[in-house]
Amino acid sequence: MSGRTPAGGPGARRDLALLPKAHLHLHFTGSMRHRTLVELAYRAGVRLPPSLRSDEPPQLTDVESRGWFRFQRLYDTARSVLHTEDDVRRLLREAAEDEAAEGSGWLEMQVDPSGYGARFDGLTSFLELFLDAAADAGERAGIGVGVIVAANRTRHPLDARTLARLATRYVGQGVVGFGLSNDERRGRTEDFGPAFAIAARAGLPGVPHGGELLGPESVRACVSALGARRLGHGVRAAEDPALLEELAAAGVACEVCPSSNVSLGVFDRAEQVPLPAMLAAGVPVALGADDPLLFGSRLTAQYGLVRDVHGLDDAALAGLARSSITASFAPQDVKERLLKGVDDWLATPAGDAVDPASASSAP
Repeated sequence: MSGRTPAGGPGARRDLALLPKAHLHLHFTGSMRHRTLVELAYRAGVRLPPSLRSDEPPQLTDVESRGWFRFQRLYDTARSVLHTEDDVRRLLREAAEDEAAEGSGWLEMQVDPSGYGARFDGLTSFLELFLDAAADAGERAGIGVGVIVAANRTRHPLDARTLARLATRYVGQGVVGFGLSNDERRGRTEDFGPAFAIAARAGLPGVPHGGELLGPESVRACVSALGARRLGHGVRAAEDPALLEELAAAGVACEVCPSSNVSLGVFDRAEQVPLPAMLAAGVPVALGADDPLLFGSRLTAQYGLVRDVHGLDDAALAGLARSSITASFAPQDVKERLLKGVDDWLATPAGDAVDPASASSAP
């Protein structure tokens, strides 16, 4: 006997790569394929450290501030291999291809233009290149792509205002939200409120990182001072059950990235990621891969991980996919098509093939 469960038989599980979903937490450089990193580094003459030359994800959980500073150095090294317009277009094209292969019908790619502008004739030129490349990549891969312009917590809040004003110029042209990333232990969240107000007045929703390296107080600040519609991570909110209820009542979604949380030492094991508590409280959750280059796994693997460690059945996994779609900033027709695809996936007997193309293709 082969030991495999017959298609549709007891214990059979549906293919998660065929589950239509939206990916709302993916950073530009961190989306890079490893072989692309190596090729671009060789061409640019960038010497990669051993942890980036290997196709195994680097070990980040150490005494060095629980891995964050080492992560940031590696991320900056990876970013340094990008020098040409073709590099930017290649990364976005490959990211869109990878998302399509994993069932994502909508991708929101996060990028901080200040990290790239010096090499690409300034912030405006880089963002225009990025938006054009993102649109082209999505069209080629058959998925929708939106762009989150993100400010950097480690830079001055005035820089964030500059980025917010830049982002508002491209509302309706690919920019769908305004974010705040990097080490949330740096700077005061409240100081970035004016930048988020600029974005909000132009109709751009706020999607700051919070509740990862800091606890519930960081989540509350993101919601109260920045008007967050979604939170990058937000998992530390589970330390305060009342806060979870507040997030659920307000419909503030959390972009939970299990592999990232463990790699950075936020939690020691995937079983400790408080996804069940968040779901039980009614908090909308969208799974994300964060930076696959450094954390070693992409979006479908996050669904597989929570299936295995938290025992989520296919109905619960379909619920996560629905939450990712409804919490996205995709056009309504794209949301409706993807949601129908989720229903079709769940209605198909386990083990039977499902073609998500009609659900995941871009308009």
